[in-house]
Amino acid sequence: MKTNWIRANKGFLMFVLLFGVFRTAVADWNPIPSASMRPNLLEGDVVFVNRLAYNVKVPLTDIVLQRTGEPARGDIVTFSSPADHTRLIKRIIALPGDTVAMRNEQLFINGRPVDYALLDTVSEPVGKAGQITVQQVRESGNGRSRQIQLLPQIAARRDFAPVTVPADHFMMLGDNRDNSADSRYFGFVPRELLIGKAEGILVSADILHGWRPRLDRFGMALQ
Repeated sequence: MKTNWIRANKGFLMFVLLFGVFRTAVADWNPIPSASMRPNLLEGDVVFVNRLAYNVKVPLTDIVLQRTGEPARGDIVTFSSPADHTRLIKRIIALPGDTVAMRNEQLFINGRPVDYALLDTVSEPVGKAGQITVQQVRESGNGRSRQIQLLPQIAARRDFAPVTVPADHFMMLGDNRDNSADSRYFGFVPRELLIGKAEGILVSADILHGWRPRLDRFGMALQ
């Protein structure tokens, strides 16, 4: 009986197998469950992840077969947390060999300060804290810039002494600097734990307000 069922459904089973290999080795999608990457990624966004951007891996493992590209500062990446292997999405702030420090929220990379320009001040809900003031800021350095946000009213880790990123490791920070568990808490991320590069938003729904589709975010590229 079981053998007959397998024979009758072998086309479907082959599709499921190939789809599983594709998703674990070639491309994937990643729902955004938290606010750690605001304002660039919102809760309810679903991002496209290119799993071949940096490495070819044995499916379902962290075994790297071939390097296909080099991660760059500013890339948004998915990776397994070195603390508990939870899948996370953050931004690469520093590369192997970089020396990084943070003083009163300002980053210094290889001794050079990163520039900041205030864009806007808005109010948004932040967990149990309720509505708080949020500063949206343009962060520029090393030839790249992105929008981040700061939450002055929230207790956060805004300072750390200079550290040097080890070989084949990366420093990750969330764009929502004061509301992100990142390398300030779990340390550097080994290259083999990188899953892929987040390249764009596939679809988006406002999960905080009845799952309304955010059509303006469909197909949006990431900076």
